[in-house]
Amino acid sequence: MALNEQDIARIANLARLELSQDESERMLAQLNNFFGIVEKMQAVDTSGVSPLSHPVAAIQDIALRLRDDLVSEPNNRDANMQNAPAAEKGYFLVPKVIE
Repeated sequence: MALNEQDIARIANLARLELSQDESERMLAQLNNFFGIVEKMQAVDTSGVSPLSHPVAAIQDIALRLRDDLVSEPNNRDANMQNAPAAEKGYFLVPKVIE
């Protein structure tokens, strides 16, 4: 998928950008190079390749550094609600800001 100058002008307009002719040409070249890389990546046959959980897993076994999901702090809701200027049923009350 190759872009042309009209595509760049439309994208710039949608993004509310004002590009000079030099910037527009540079952007056109950069975007077309990017799309070229994407086309090369899409051409690679990946059938039969299982997804990796981590990029290093392709070359060595790794153990993910995950911690156990444990409660680390006690429930301080009542103590926190004491600082609220207005509260009801365990919720902070705030002024209405949308009409």
